[in-house]
Amino acid sequence: MAGSGARPSGDGWVELPDGRRFWGRAGAAGLLAVSPAGAVLLQHRVEWSHFGGTWGLPGGARDLGETALEGALREAREETGIDAAALRPRFAVRLDLDVWSYTTVAADAPAELPVAVSDRESTGLEWVAADEVDARPLHPGFADAWPRLRALLPQRDALVVDVANVMGSRPDGWWRDRRGAAERLLAALAARTAAGFDEPAADGPLPVVVRWPRVVAVVEGEARGATAPEPVELVAAPGSGDDAIVDVTLDLLGQGYRTRVVTADRGLRERVEAAGAAGERPGDLLGRLSPDQLG
Repeated sequence: MAGSGARPSGDGWVELPDGRRFWGRAGAAGLLAVSPAGAVLLQHRVEWSHFGGTWGLPGGARDLGETALEGALREAREETGIDAAALRPRFAVRLDLDVWSYTTVAADAPAELPVAVSDRESTGLEWVAADEVDARPLHPGFADAWPRLRALLPQRDALVVDVANVMGSRPDGWWRDRRGAAERLLAALAARTAAGFDEPAADGPLPVVVRWPRVVAVVEGEARGATAPEPVELVAAPGSGDDAIVDVTLDLLGQGYRTRVVTADRGLRERVEAAGAAGERPGDLLGRLSPDQLG
């Protein structure tokens, strides 16, 4: 589809050295929207289109300078009218062909949201149960990716942040204004959470390149009055911060989340790791946040 106008359009063909051609000068992106019951939103492609008559995901060329998340949500909104603001991204996988790439962004929908065909490239849209997807004539690219995507769908990630401990790892005068320092950290954390956490380079087909974990930040003491922008969830510990972090971690693990806890506190790490969570050092998180926002 044509660009939205906010950025230069990425429409155009890219030709690989072997002669294959793919649409999107900046690559392409598609949206795998998933309902609470596990149904996925599929698009039936019009007969005259590339691989017409098959079913696949809403998506298309990314605009120049557009992230994969932005492109996937924009294309889905343009092609289906879906309420993109209601979607919560979870992970992205990428097919990387060096000079061209296709990124699939998986996102949770709060329900089987209303959709309607809103461009000439498709003839139908349906929420299809995951068990029934393979019964459709699928676009070859989506057919190749679907087993990998389906295997990833049950995985849910969470990140619990020990705010006091992470603040304490930066000798920047945070002790003079604990609430202000906490809010700067929470704002930087919210910006990173919204954009997603890049994954380390991985081998194999369709590696996960970005994850959007559920992020819970725990504050204590003088920072209890701090506020956090969405999508960060904030827990103010009524007493011991460590106990609150353990409680949050146990709750997330009980809900099936693969949970990491950011803290340098050795005793706390031992407690959450014994419960089944993984520990992460504050420096690893801080290295992913914007220094400008941290102050």
